[in-house]
Amino acid sequence: MRFDDAYSGNVFIASSSDYDSSKAVIYGMPMDFTVSFRPGSRFGPARIREVSIGLEEYSPYLDADLADAAYFDAGDLPLPFGNAARSLDMIGEYVKGLLNDGKFPLGLGGEHLVSWPVIREMYAKYSDLAVIHIDAHADLREQYEGEPLSHSTPIRKAAEWIGGRNVYQFGIRSGTREEFEYARKHLHFYPFDVLEPLTKVLPELAGRPVYVTIDIDVLDPSAAPGTGTAEAGGITSKELLAAVHAMARSDIHIVGADVVEVAPVYDPSEQTQIVAAKLVREMLLGFVK
Repeated sequence: MRFDDAYSGNVFIASSSDYDSSKAVIYGMPMDFTVSFRPGSRFGPARIREVSIGLEEYSPYLDADLADAAYFDAGDLPLPFGNAARSLDMIGEYVKGLLNDGKFPLGLGGEHLVSWPVIREMYAKYSDLAVIHIDAHADLREQYEGEPLSHSTPIRKAAEWIGGRNVYQFGIRSGTREEFEYARKHLHFYPFDVLEPLTKVLPELAGRPVYVTIDIDVLDPSAAPGTGTAEAGGITSKELLAAVHAMARSDIHIVGADVVEVAPVYDPSEQTQIVAAKLVREMLLGFVK
């Protein structure tokens, strides 16, 4: 089904109007109720779609064209504003339906907590699931100022649910001392850099189902200022695109993905949204087989 905003024409470039024949489904998770600094990422999914019109449908990196892809943009889930718990339940229910229909879920956030119910549903379908997490922040807290439903907690929840050795973190450059200690002890942890450690790790994940979650703030604020918790010292958009292409060309079995934490209000230049839209194009062409 398509939600109201998609019916109004706000869909990702070249989206099909036929859900049944589509291999992948783009869906928005417009939630920013638990952010710890600047809100606004609930407007990210819609704006990523809007700026996608500026993209070419052809990817010279992958020599592939959106015209030959089969994907459906469902629009944004109608999440109940301010109700984080119910919103997470709704996201999980929707993704479960996509998986039952054999679709590749490609989510647009929204704060990073929205990835948690998706990973939970992915693990219910794929018992040997691995998660590749690319981010500036560890997101390994158990709670934030007493609140366990926080955008600083989704990867800790995922690690405890699927097993920490099934979680691979890249690009992390911010977190508490306890988060870094937890990551080094329990996860596959590659802080600060993305492309070099990722290319070394991909062969050991060959054949496994993998969920990929990318927080746009892994990029340096000079490349992506439009995010709620910008963090200096990040990677370039060129490196992040190369990481997506490395995963696309590898032997891992990518079963779903998301791009989160785009907050358009902080980037009137639109460069953050444009980078995110290009990432989505490359994911559609590279991840969906």
